[in-house]
Amino acid sequence: MPATAERSQCLIGGKWVDVDAARYADVWNPSTGETISQTPMCSAADVDRAVQSALRVFPAWRETPIVDRARIMFKFHSLLLAHSDEIARIVSLEHGKTFSESKASVTRGIEMVEYACSLPALIYGDVMHNIASGVDSETIRYPLGVVAGITPFNFPAMVPLWMYPMAITCGNCFILKPSPRVPLSSIRIAELLVEAGLPEGVFSVVHGDKECVDAILTHPDIRAVSFVGSTQVAKYIYQTGTANGKRVQAAGGAKNHIIVMPDAEMSPAVTGLLHSAFGCSGERCMAGSLAVAVGDRGDEVVDRLCDAANKIVVGRTDTRDDVTMGPVISKQHADNIQKHIDTAEKEGARIAVDGRGVAPSDAPGGFFVGPTVVDQVTPKMRISRDEVFGPVLSVARAKTLEDAIELGNQCPYGNGAVIFTQSGRAAREFKHRFNAGMIGINVGVPAPMAWFPFTGWNQSFFGDLHIQGKEGMQFYTQQRMIMTRWFEPEHVDRHDPVWRPGHK
Repeated sequence: MPATAERSQCLIGGKWVDVDAARYADVWNPSTGETISQTPMCSAADVDRAVQSALRVFPAWRETPIVDRARIMFKFHSLLLAHSDEIARIVSLEHGKTFSESKASVTRGIEMVEYACSLPALIYGDVMHNIASGVDSETIRYPLGVVAGITPFNFPAMVPLWMYPMAITCGNCFILKPSPRVPLSSIRIAELLVEAGLPEGVFSVVHGDKECVDAILTHPDIRAVSFVGSTQVAKYIYQTGTANGKRVQAAGGAKNHIIVMPDAEMSPAVTGLLHSAFGCSGERCMAGSLAVAVGDRGDEVVDRLCDAANKIVVGRTDTRDDVTMGPVISKQHADNIQKHIDTAEKEGARIAVDGRGVAPSDAPGGFFVGPTVVDQVTPKMRISRDEVFGPVLSVARAKTLEDAIELGNQCPYGNGAVIFTQSGRAAREFKHRFNAGMIGINVGVPAPMAWFPFTGWNQSFFGDLHIQGKEGMQFYTQQRMIMTRWFEPEHVDRHDPVWRPGHK
């Protein structure tokens, strides 16, 4: 199916099919504002078709040796590498990331496939001999059955790859519902997974909005749901899914703090702030959106940030590779970001760099917000608490590290937090006391690689087992504990040397 097909199809039973949808959502090119495709809003019946197809093939897939399942992932990995530039171009087209950002996100997704290929060395259980007299005990991991993933618009290639390679290699069947705003890269990657030799029905793709989501959350034969998105929706996903007897891992939003200590090396600190706040146009849950300058270097931090932010080249990403920041996902989102900036200004903050009204000459219809630096932010301002999810960096001041940590610990979220310092003692205090699940020390974006879990805390995550790493494998499997005792048969001649302990 071409990347810019008029309407996206669903993958059900190993076949690309058109669904008889009553509603469709437009897919835009954010660089121009033009409609490039349409996404069908699937019904509960469409979801059920995918589930029934998965249920038919699950017994055989579950019994497929894990080394054979992993070999399919190896083929998939090779195809992803061969088509990584193509996939990145699709991501840039439908989402608006720069090509380098899109390519990096595809690479991070491929790393998760590599990790899934290593599952035969990870999924084995434990054995203890003679745990009691004559009794041995062991654990074995089994797949759950049919599981599902609901993924966001901001990383249309990477986030789905966080989920289904692991789930499928564990022996499950997987149903993916990508964001209706960015279905094209998910579809192209799914084509490659089919090409890798995955049996029909093991992997499905459906599309839609709340109706489709609710069908997934309430379907009695879907055992687990993975989700990444906003906190409000994550909470709903978790509550509804668990109420219907499912395992749920639901990653939500964030307000990530970056503390700059007086002894920080300023050049790498500013570079880290810049990449964290404005990379991917700020549309990521690991974006550093609140810088906290400790001591008397606040003005220097702001001046350097302003100088660097003013050098960022904003422009269309569908045809140009020379820009360093692209558009945001939609006009509605661009308007919402600008309202956050308006509110901050009304509440007394100083707009040190203003990204409102940015319109590249070659893309007047695009959804653009330029890099924005908001200075003199206080805890009472909305922008210090709300997730803006755009290229807006707020700057607050704190007298001491203690004050900075206390400010952060008042935040209801808990995805990531960063400190820039040369003090081992300050770093140690920070990493043990800041109320967030992913900590960076002189690292602007402490997003874990595939081998480690994405460990959001508080209102940034709902569930027990996180996405990625060993926890990802644990989420998609269930353990069985087996205790074994063998009795000596009564009819055996105990004097027969064959049955004597130690007989050779």
